[in-house]
Amino acid sequence: MIGDAAAEWGFELGWKLRGLEHALLGEGWKRPGTGLSVRVRCEEGDGVWTAVGVDGRRRESRTAGTEAEATALVREAFGVKAGRAQPPAPGVQRFTLIHWPVGEGARFADARYEGIKAGPPTGCAVEDVGGYFGLRCERPGARLLDAVGELCGEIRAEYGLLMTDLGIEKLWEWSADGTDGWGAEIVGQLLLMAAERGPRLGYGVDDLVRFLRTAAGSCRDGSGPAGVVRP
Repeated sequence: MIGDAAAEWGFELGWKLRGLEHALLGEGWKRPGTGLSVRVRCEEGDGVWTAVGVDGRRRESRTAGTEAEATALVREAFGVKAGRAQPPAPGVQRFTLIHWPVGEGARFADARYEGIKAGPPTGCAVEDVGGYFGLRCERPGARLLDAVGELCGEIRAEYGLLMTDLGIEKLWEWSADGTDGWGAEIVGQLLLMAAERGPRLGYGVDDLVRFLRTAAGSCRDGSGPAGVVRP
């Protein structure tokens, strides 16, 4: 009971702090014409998503098996038509990439984004994500990290931007939902953060790769722990 109460208190505190942040940044974060804001969370390990909506007058909460469905249920509770996105086709990954460099005040209107706004990568749409530059993408890839890595490399080569964020707010949370799920997004964000922050401290990409191999005790081909032969 105490753990549940603490978790709920933490969620409410996070909600209020986020509300304060957006109040300071302006009203652009609300969906136009609705005044409705929706916050979504997933309890670690159980795979159940909870969406909480507030429109300034009342608060509604709904749970579902996916983030999109929980969000849609809350929007419908406020009388807002909520179209349900269809899952991506086989071999296609859906994700959000955000440019949120550490220690920089990069905002969506920054001139450095003019080129990519004018010609975003194939399968991606430019979007203002909480005041930061973001891309909503559907990209080919056998697994999520394959698609994310390929796109990040393309953006880096063409526009000089090292994308740093997959939209994960609570990096300590976890879900063992496979190579293309929420857990994979968390891993992807941690890797993107390391790719950006390591070089600022003097660690190159080779250093980071060597660290992963050494710390995980993996074989040279990355197939598993040293001395273990996988079938």
